[in-house]
Amino acid sequence: MRFCAVPCAFVPCAFLLLCAFSEGQPSEPVTVPAAIDHNRVVINADIRLPDGSTQRIHAWVDNGNPDLNLSRRLATLLGLAVSCDDHECSSPPPKEIVIGGMTIPLAGIKEVKIPLKPVNAASVLAPGMSAEINLPSSILRHYDVLIDFPGHKFSIGAPGTIRFRGPSGKVQINAENGLIQVPSQIENKKYNLALDVGSCISFLSDDLFDKFAAAHPDWPHMTGAVGSANMWGLDEEPKWKVMRVDRIQYGPLFLANVALVDFPKDRMDFFEKRAGVATAGLIGSNALINYRIGFDYAHSTVYFDFGRTFNFPDFDVIGLTLRPEDDGRFTILGVAEFEDKPSVSGDVQPGDHLVAVDGIPVAGSTIGQVWAALGGTPGQERRLTIERGGRQFILAAKVQHFLAELPDEKERKKKK
Repeated sequence: MRFCAVPCAFVPCAFLLLCAFSEGQPSEPVTVPAAIDHNRVVINADIRLPDGSTQRIHAWVDNGNPDLNLSRRLATLLGLAVSCDDHECSSPPPKEIVIGGMTIPLAGIKEVKIPLKPVNAASVLAPGMSAEINLPSSILRHYDVLIDFPGHKFSIGAPGTIRFRGPSGKVQINAENGLIQVPSQIENKKYNLALDVGSCISFLSDDLFDKFAAAHPDWPHMTGAVGSANMWGLDEEPKWKVMRVDRIQYGPLFLANVALVDFPKDRMDFFEKRAGVATAGLIGSNALINYRIGFDYAHSTVYFDFGRTFNFPDFDVIGLTLRPEDDGRFTILGVAEFEDKPSVSGDVQPGDHLVAVDGIPVAGSTIGQVWAALGGTPGQERRLTIERGGRQFILAAKVQHFLAELPDEKERKKKK
């Protein structure tokens, strides 16, 4: 971090923090509305352009990622010097981003990552999302942060300015990048699990996933990323294994019926390397959607304030695995099975495009909006408009109850 004219090597850390917030910063935290889109937190922010004007953009709160990313369109508007290789582009960071009138300096970031996209997709940071910049852990770690999922709000302020509520627990924070690991237990064995509200679904290392699946065949499981498990539309998502874990002690919380995806080993190794400590996976926003989560980075403490009792039916959906494309279309990658049969009957093939749900076009929608259209009460019928080779046809599909609740949870509800 370099917020002062005095060389940082000769300045105590406490003074550096004082410099970061002493000029032009509100003494109170700011709170802005937040859209919860596919379990991801998206807020409005402003970027100052070279001509002095400002540009309103969508920013994705991504505390599980230390890298700053922005779209090519935004980099062009900011006049950043962009260089590209065969895989991605990069540039120096913008000077700052403004949230609710509060200026967030970005000077501590060495390099910005920019996806390599065609000209007609220059505004796409990540397919299926409306955001053009993310707020990574490397930036958030210098602040107090509160994510209010029930209230659809996001708050940020200087350290010590947010009054956190709810049960709290000490966590491990990587001093270099701000990534968080929460001391956890599954079946009385201790593990580290990351806290990543930027992820729409939770993950567990493949060895633990297979171990628990073998020991508990009654735990609901399935193959195929549907609903909130349909993360990005990666080629392997139709083969992802998904399971509900009975109970996880996560810091001060006891989470039940947590849906987790098998974390492929190569991605798990990369994830663990960035974490800097041994980790068993991550808890994503799908398991925390009922909480107000406070990040007290300065004291390595996270707060979980329970906000509501509601079981989000993330898996009461039409059983398709989709890939959002750069041009706004949605490609069908596969059809999940339900009770050992394809959950969508009729002529649906990988490579087809989903054009509309109940007559409402999906092109240009976010993946969260499409999954909202594909969800509902089990047994409800949806009319899907499918396109293949320029020809469109309509078929009926029913909402299915994937990943049913664990037996003990069902019995508990019957007794109420």
